[in-house]
Amino acid sequence: MADAYIIDAVRTPRGTGKPGKGALSHMHPQHLAATVLKALAARNNLNTADVDDVIWGTSAQFGLQGGDMGRMAALDAGYDVKVSGVTLDRFCGSGLTATNFAAAEIMSGMEDLVIAGGTEMMSYITQHGIDQAAAGIKRGSLGGNPRLQARHPQTNQGVAADAIAALAGITREDVDAYALESQRRAAIAIAEGRFAKSIVPVVDDEGKLILGHDEHPRPETTAEGLAALKPAFAKFLDAPADESGTTFGELVTKRHPGLTIVPIHHAGNSSGVVDGAAALLLASGDYVKKHGLKPRARIVATANIGDDPTLMLNAPVPAARKVLARAGLTVADIDLFEVNEAFAVVVEKFIRDLGIDREKINVNGGAIALGHPIGATGAVLIGTALDELERRNLKRALITMCAAGGMGPAIIIERV
Repeated sequence: MADAYIIDAVRTPRGTGKPGKGALSHMHPQHLAATVLKALAARNNLNTADVDDVIWGTSAQFGLQGGDMGRMAALDAGYDVKVSGVTLDRFCGSGLTATNFAAAEIMSGMEDLVIAGGTEMMSYITQHGIDQAAAGIKRGSLGGNPRLQARHPQTNQGVAADAIAALAGITREDVDAYALESQRRAAIAIAEGRFAKSIVPVVDDEGKLILGHDEHPRPETTAEGLAALKPAFAKFLDAPADESGTTFGELVTKRHPGLTIVPIHHAGNSSGVVDGAAALLLASGDYVKKHGLKPRARIVATANIGDDPTLMLNAPVPAARKVLARAGLTVADIDLFEVNEAFAVVVEKFIRDLGIDREKINVNGGAIALGHPIGATGAVLIGTALDELERRNLKRALITMCAAGGMGPAIIIERV
């Protein structure tokens, strides 16, 4: 099997994902995607006609985010018309899955040069939801499929996070402490310029700067401030999940009778709502040699796994175990871990279940401090891990994340 190498990784800054308030909220999603594609071409002196495919992750594929963003963004970025593109949806895991698929194309020998990444405009999704509500359109769960809901109850993600915490004995104090550390680490990373290598400023068509830094971090966050925030998902526990009248809380207790769910997650210990895009350039060994490229990392192994769709957020642990087994490695062989901070409990449980050294995981903060542009986040995390491996002169990183429906993609990369 051929090797797949990461040549470069870029991302936009993450803008606050509130309609009309974030710096990127008025941009077209394809503009953000084209921004990172242009950067990859310019930074690596690419002949874009050589790009075999653009594999893109976007979760909410409707309206401005519909229409195969992978292909359309490549055209918008000025790539050769021969460059094909495809867009996929594995919910929060879309950007990581896009990278895994790109690696598989190269490792199978089918392609030589592939770009993977993703885009999500959370401000646009939020506005779409507001517009639907104003029009009286109900946003039913699971596409309004009662048969599936009866077979695999799937609740609100925040309720699932609170349920996992209750089952694992993780407290409000635990998740708030984790959130505070995410903000502290992100503040240090920003102050030291650790993200500068990968961030590509977003400019308008006239070249005017729109955003050149991450908008979401709150370095002024304190333990007292977090403790004062009211749990955000308590209102869903007794709220009807669908037209049957079943509540979001009851969807969980159907599978976990007798469980008392104590709401502990809030805006300060959950992932930030942001806009953003990210991309990675992957190449085969043959292409690298022929064109004199300098690989930054090798793809060691990839994996994907499903887990309980009711609790929804627990797949990172089995995904990590699976990808480690594929690679013939153990937790001790991994120098850095990036696990998406969808909710603080996800990473806290990952640390406890696998015995991870806290000084090796999300060392520059994560989505709690920096935000989670759903379809892009997986690609962001890979780039963040790669930059930090190089900065610290380390060898391997494992990146994984939870995805709706109870899924977890994972990847191990090794510095070259």
